[in-house]
Amino acid sequence: MHAIRDGHSPARSSDLLAFAVVFATVLCTLIPAHDLRRLAQVMVLALPAMCLLLWPVEALRVCRLRALFVGLWAGGFMIDGAVRAYLARTYQASADSALVLTAVANTGTGESVEYLSMYWPAMLPWVAVLMAGGLAMAWALRRTAVSPVQAGVPRANGARMPLLRRWSALLLCAVLLLSALAYALKPWRRLHPLVFWSDWVASVQELRDEWADQDELRQRTLARAAGLQPTVLSEGPSTVVVVISDSVNRDNLGLYGYTRETTPRLERLRDELGDAFLVLRHAWSVDAGTLASLRNLFWFGNYNAPEPMHVLALARAAGYHVTWISNHDDIAIDQSHAAFADRIERLSRTPGRSNRSADIDTLKPLRAALADPQPRKLIVVHLMGAHPHYSFRYPKGANPFDDGFDVVEHELEQEGRPVWLQVLRDEYDAALLHHDTVLAETFELLRQAPGSGDYRAWLYLSDHGQEVGHDADHAGHSSHTVAGFRIPAIVWQNQARSTLPADAWRRPFRVDWTGWTLAHLLDVRWQGDDRGRDVLDAAYRWADPQLPVSVASFEN
Repeated sequence: MHAIRDGHSPARSSDLLAFAVVFATVLCTLIPAHDLRRLAQVMVLALPAMCLLLWPVEALRVCRLRALFVGLWAGGFMIDGAVRAYLARTYQASADSALVLTAVANTGTGESVEYLSMYWPAMLPWVAVLMAGGLAMAWALRRTAVSPVQAGVPRANGARMPLLRRWSALLLCAVLLLSALAYALKPWRRLHPLVFWSDWVASVQELRDEWADQDELRQRTLARAAGLQPTVLSEGPSTVVVVISDSVNRDNLGLYGYTRETTPRLERLRDELGDAFLVLRHAWSVDAGTLASLRNLFWFGNYNAPEPMHVLALARAAGYHVTWISNHDDIAIDQSHAAFADRIERLSRTPGRSNRSADIDTLKPLRAALADPQPRKLIVVHLMGAHPHYSFRYPKGANPFDDGFDVVEHELEQEGRPVWLQVLRDEYDAALLHHDTVLAETFELLRQAPGSGDYRAWLYLSDHGQEVGHDADHAGHSSHTVAGFRIPAIVWQNQARSTLPADAWRRPFRVDWTGWTLAHLLDVRWQGDDRGRDVLDAAYRWADPQLPVSVASFEN
C-alpha cells in the first residue's frame, strides 16, 4: 500500500509479469526465424506495444483494451516468426525468396488447402509453439485486465520519485526512442509483419500480372526465331515426342538400381532395345521447382539474356507443327510455354496438388497428334508424374508397397524416418510404378504410329527431383538436399542422327541444356547453335551447374 499512499501508482507486479511473458514469448518464437542481427531489429519493432504494459493505467476499460491490443500485436509477430521459421526449416528459403513467391503466385485456393492437408505434420510443431505461447500470453494479460491500478493519494510535500524508478523511466524512454528511429528507417520498418506481408502480397500479385502479360514476349520471340532462319538438315517426315514428368527422383526407379520394382516396363524396353534406349545415368535438374526448371529447359537456360530464344519458337520457325498436351492446370506454364504451340490439349481443370486427372488420359490426345498428317511434328506431353499428392497419381488400391515390410521400409526405419514419411514413400513409389506404365505407353504409341520409314525420337525427363526421406525428414520439393535435383532422362531414336560413343550413358546431363539436345533430335540448325551443350553430340563438353546444395560428383 506504500505506493498508493505516496501516489506514485507504479506498474503493478502483474503488469511486469505480463511484459516479461509477452517479451519472452515473442523472442522465443522469432529466434528460429532470424539471425542475431535481424532478430534484434524485429524485437525493437515489437517493443513499443509491449511497453504499454509498463505504463500505469487506472481505468478498467482501458486496461482491457490495452491487453487486447498488446495480445494482437504480439500475436502478429509470433505468427510471422512461425511462418518464416517453417519456410526456413522446410525449404531453406526466406518468405520473400523467388522460390516461395513463385510457388505462392502459382497456387490457387484449392491447392493451398491440399498443401495444408498433406504437410500438416511438418507444421504441427510450429502450431504447437503458437498455441503454447498464445496461452501463456493470454494468462498473463488477463491478470492485467482484472483490476486496474488505483488512484493514489497525492504525494506528500517534498517527496521525490525514487532513484530506481527514475532510471526505469529513462530506460523506457530510451527504448521508445530507439523504436521510433527503427520505424523511421525503411530497411528496419519493412521487417514489421504488417509492412512485410503487405509488400509480400503485392509482390505475388505483381508476379501473377507479369505472367499474364506474356503475349508481347511471345510475338517478339517468334519474330526473332524466324529471323534466325533455322533449317532442318534431314529430309523426310520426322516426329519427336518429348515427355516431361514432375517430381521424379531417379533414385526411386528400378531402371536406376532402386530395390523396388517401380519401372518394370521401362526395364523391358531397355533390355529389348539395348544401346538405342539411352538411359542417362547422371541426369540433373538445376532447379527444385517446376516453373524455374521449365523456364531453363525451354529457353536454353538463358532466359535473362537480352534476346532469349524459346525452343518451341525455333521448332515452329523451322517448319515443325508443335502440339502441347498437358495434364497440368497451370496458368504460368500455359502462358510461358504452351502458348508457343500450334495446338494445345489441356486435360486437367484443377490446379496443383488437388489435381486428380490421370496421366494415362494423355494417351488419347497423343494418339491423335501422332496421326496428324503434318510431315514434321513436335509433341510435348507434360505429365503430373509423381507430383504431390502421391496417392492421387495412381488408381485406387494400386499400391503394392503398403502391405508388408521390405528392404526399403527397413532402411527408412534404420535411418529413424517417422512413420508418416514411410507411408508417403510407399505412396510415392506406387505413383512411380503407375508412371512407368504411362511412359511405356507413350513410347509404344510413337513406335507403332503409321509411317514405318519416318524418323522418330522419344525424349523423357523430369523437371526436378523429390525428397521422400532420402536425406531429410521431408516429403516434397527440396532445394536443400540433392534429392531435389536428381532426375531420370532417357533418349531413343529409331535412326540415330550421329554416332554416339559406347559409354554415352555415362555423360552427365542437365535440364537447362535440354534445348540443345532437343534441337539435335529435331535436326535443326541456326545461327548461335552450340553443339557443346548437346549430350548427343561428339563435341559435348560438360560443365558443373551451380546448385544451392553441395554435390560431391555430378557423375554419380
